[in-house]
Amino acid sequence: MAKGLVALFGGSGFIGRYAARALVEAGYRVRVAVRRPHLAGDVRLAGAPGWVDIVQANVRNPQSVAAAVDGADAVVNLVGILYEKGRQSFEGAQRDGAKNVAEACKAAGIGRFVHVSAIGADTDSSADYGKTKGEAELTIRELVPTATILRPSIVFGPEDDFFNRFAAMSSHPISTVAPFLPAIGGGETKVQPVYAGDVADAIAAAVSKSDAAGNTYELGGPNVYTFKELYAFIGETIDRKRFALPLPFFVAKPLGLTFGALFRHVPPLSSGIFGPPPITGDQVEMLKSDNVVSDDALTLNDLGVSQIETVEAIVPSYLYRFRPYGQYHQKSEAV
Repeated sequence: MAKGLVALFGGSGFIGRYAARALVEAGYRVRVAVRRPHLAGDVRLAGAPGWVDIVQANVRNPQSVAAAVDGADAVVNLVGILYEKGRQSFEGAQRDGAKNVAEACKAAGIGRFVHVSAIGADTDSSADYGKTKGEAELTIRELVPTATILRPSIVFGPEDDFFNRFAAMSSHPISTVAPFLPAIGGGETKVQPVYAGDVADAIAAAVSKSDAAGNTYELGGPNVYTFKELYAFIGETIDRKRFALPLPFFVAKPLGLTFGALFRHVPPLSSGIFGPPPITGDQVEMLKSDNVVSDDALTLNDLGVSQIETVEAIVPSYLYRFRPYGQYHQKSEAV
């Protein structure tokens, strides 16, 4: 017998697929609420027939949000964006969207609400990403005081847009002529990457554990790295040595603003067919601060997630495709 029904907003995204599976394994039926249900069919594979359903909902539309939470025992909000594109803005997706979900929970009397935010969420942040994440947290606390907020650092896994992106840049033909990766701010910013499966386990635990209500948790992996250290790790893993080229913030910021504007407003870049922008002005601002778990924060361990995966254990299993001669090629001196 199922423990109850969880409405999962953003369940077709990177973390969402892991979260759906973790919730089913924890004994919950899952209602995946997404903007484009026809593109989310593979999420049904997270559970046996009848355990995962898909419905249409847009967090910017309060009516569709209310319909998605109707009859649910708990709600999880994963909706967020890394850069703005077309009508998708930080304010709409992250601030107003979270408010709409929280208001729907309050109206339906749902106290078990898990919101996935991010380390760096702060209403005073100079980056719109961090500022809107912080504003969302503040609104959620006012509307649903029992909500659980999870703040992950950079999330990694086979489908991530972090390790895969830098590995792709390192294996691009142009990198053989210019063998370096841009290190914004000198590459000294610290991050604490956390595995998507561990974030999903934290979500399932936050839904299940009554003592998680009203708390905020920061989610990070076992180790802290600088960007330069991660560049070196990627190069070693894919057998392609690339150097970190320091790019001062005052140089990176105007480049980021230009790329951000082009990829948001200018076709065909704004269509998304060329992927995300290389960097945005907002991301440059975020890189001015370390993205690590605070010393006094509640963590994965406090949610009962103790077997935490490392970058070294997981990442090589999906970056092998970027090696010069494939998965089984004997690694030699990096080229």
